[in-house]
Amino acid sequence: MSYRLAVAATETPPPSGPAPSSGTGPRPLPGREPWLQWVLNIGVVVAGALTIRPMGLDGRGLAVLVLFVINSVALLARALPESKVPPRVAVLWLTGGIIAAAALIGVSRSGSSYMFAFFIAGHIGYRLPTRTALTLAGLCSLLCGAVLYFRLGPGHDALPWALGLATGVPVLVGIINRSSQRAVQAVIAAAESAERAARAEAQAAVLTERSRIARDVHDVLAHSLAGINMQLELADALLDTGDLDKVREANNKAHSMVKESLKQAQWTVHALREDALPLVESLAAMTESSGHRDALTVTGTVRQVSARATQNLLRIAQESLTNAGRHAPGATVAVELAFAPASTTLRIRNGPATRAVTAGVGSGMGLIGMRERAALLGGTITAGPVTEGPEQGGWQVEAVIPDE
Repeated sequence: MSYRLAVAATETPPPSGPAPSSGTGPRPLPGREPWLQWVLNIGVVVAGALTIRPMGLDGRGLAVLVLFVINSVALLARALPESKVPPRVAVLWLTGGIIAAAALIGVSRSGSSYMFAFFIAGHIGYRLPTRTALTLAGLCSLLCGAVLYFRLGPGHDALPWALGLATGVPVLVGIINRSSQRAVQAVIAAAESAERAARAEAQAAVLTERSRIARDVHDVLAHSLAGINMQLELADALLDTGDLDKVREANNKAHSMVKESLKQAQWTVHALREDALPLVESLAAMTESSGHRDALTVTGTVRQVSARATQNLLRIAQESLTNAGRHAPGATVAVELAFAPASTTLRIRNGPATRAVTAGVGSGMGLIGMRERAALLGGTITAGPVTEGPEQGGWQVEAVIPDE
């Protein structure tokens, strides 16, 4: 894995979920932009003020004026966002609006008073639940139709009673608009959820990659630098004894470890680049470079395994060979790579040390790192002392990796 990581005019309610990451927020449906709603609302109010008669400060004119103001307030209140108006208040406000609209049709003699009923009915369909909206729309049609049918006002001759019944029809347009808007919000919410999931996945991938690099750094630096440091300290201590041969020997070992570290760094570069290394050839070269010629045995039918499995198996082998060289100097080492039908097994076994083991300080993360590598591939690691055979008293590491 590497870093590889998009005809009833009503106001648009605020989005129920968080704004998209782009910061633009959900776009209103075509024809439902807030500025357009204000233009329509004000247009209806201005048309009513210019055409509705009589309108004055006494008698019927005063009643028309009061009802006109009530209708205008009810109409302009459509701009209030849903979050600012409780559902019960919205029902009372819109019920009062349709009653005032029917009353205005009744008391006015001429003009566009019926437009208030049409626009308020449309907003009822958008603002209220479907069942409540249909009930209020039916009430609006009955009230306005009754006012004209029973000739309750002076302007009944100017308008057919069927027009009164039609005032509730825009509720259907409002319901359709509301459903469309909810669908748009649902799509936006789903997109935001997918984006959050993608970000979480990318973050997890970054953390996984950091863990892998930490293991690689440990494999390259921890053992090699600890060994080099140990040899240099030994050489420094031997200087006081005057034993130049042992000083040279320690210095040569340090140089050898530096060369080995450079080789390990090359393996790390390959792994970080995810080069498709051939498993058998790479494992043979690694075993030979660690000083164990002809130590590799391959059983089963050789096949190509995934690049990820190859990299982690090579890392496990590298860690095991390094541990064998540190804790069992001079011991024989046997490396076995077994290809089974559904898995690949890597086994590294070393005998007991034949030379004195120089105490050193390790990071303690080697076996943990190997277990993590095997777990990433769905495999297992077993490690422990050898209790029988020619290598009795030594150590064995076995990694079993299932095929991907």
